Amino acid sequence: MSVETVFLDAGGVLVFPNWTRVSDALAKRGVRVSAAALATAEPRAKKRLDDGDTITATNDTSRGWLFFDLILTEAGVPLSESTRSALEELNAYHRERNLWELVPDDVRPALDALRARGLRLTVVSNANGTLCAHMERLGLASCFDCVLDSSDLGVEKPDPRLFEIALERSHASRDTTIHVGDLYHVDVLGARAAGLRSVLLDTANLYPDADCPRIRSLNELVAEIDAGQF
Repeated sequence: MSVETVFLDAGGVLVFPNWTRVSDALAKRGVRVSAAALATAEPRAKKRLDDGDTITATNDTSRGWLFFDLILTEAGVPLSESTRSALEELNAYHRERNLWELVPDDVRPALDALRARGLRLTVVSNANGTLCAHMERLGLASCFDCVLDSSDLGVEKPDPRLFEIALERSHASRDTTIHVGDLYHVDVLGARAAGLRSVLLDTANLYPDADCPRIRSLNELVAEIDAGQF
């Protein structure tokens, strides 16, 4: 069955933390780690977070700040009162503005390519109530038919109800929709529970044994759709 609608996670797929802001917040407290080192550590930290027991025992908010502790650890930065203070500052910024404000260079062209192929695009993301305004601020809102923020809807992935809402809001057919996300236990299993095909964005090739299609970039997603792989 051909693809007509693509659901996309936001964080880790379309947008990433502003690593320069994170590095600067740490530097103000005497903790020196470059934005590049934080970005390099992110996939490994995400893989450590992407554990079935951890996902079951936490929600998106608590996972988010555990995620940053794991990034610091993977980057060789000891956790301390200084790192805690920096993360509190970043958390306050995130609640107001959304820290996931880095848009990789390949994102907009890939979205434009998907739109050019006549596909409907919907953001289906665990977020904090700022996502719709955030997509506008980043100039990405016009790329999507619909943007769904779990905080606005009162249900978050991996709960399949969020995907059911997305299907309804997108006027999409289950059989012709795929979901692209970066966390196996949140995105892949959540979409699968809703009867959707799922694709894992695995930029660092950390999931070689995953029982689902994997891509390394959104450009690869476009190529795989063109090739009829989904």
